Amino acid sequence: MSTLKTIAIGSDHAGFEYKTAIVALLKELGYEVKDFGPYNSDSVDYPDYAHPVASEVEDKKAELGVLICGSANGVAITANKHQGIRASIAWLEEIAALARQHNDANVVCIPARFIDLELAKSIVKTFVTTEFEGGRHATRVNKIACGY
Repeated sequence: MSTLKTIAIGSDHAGFEYKTAIVALLKELGYEVKDFGPYNSDSVDYPDYAHPVASEVEDKKAELGVLICGSANGVAITANKHQGIRASIAWLEEIAALARQHNDANVVCIPARFIDLELAKSIVKTFVTTEFEGGRHATRVNKIACGY
């Protein structure tokens, strides 16, 4: 990888512990990380963190995003409201890889209450290091946006 990516990350209270560990992992791997919170495990509303991460990716201030909540559904639904976002829920490394390779997903959503931390870290590492394959997949991805 010639230039390391900037990764935007956020969670809710259910994902706080995983977010903290994933931020450390990404920094250890040499990525620039923009942490949009939360900064403790107090109860919060996931859209307050998912929207800033999605905006950062949509505005091309970060190449990729990571969102974490209990099921990953709330953050994925929120992020996908942004026109330039393709957020994918991943619970296996293979799903994270396919989301990047075939769907050019730019945000990965992690279900903290359903997978262990080591798997979550592996999923994120796979997501940020996998490239979009383009080709026939690009034609399909270009049809995702409303009014294509």
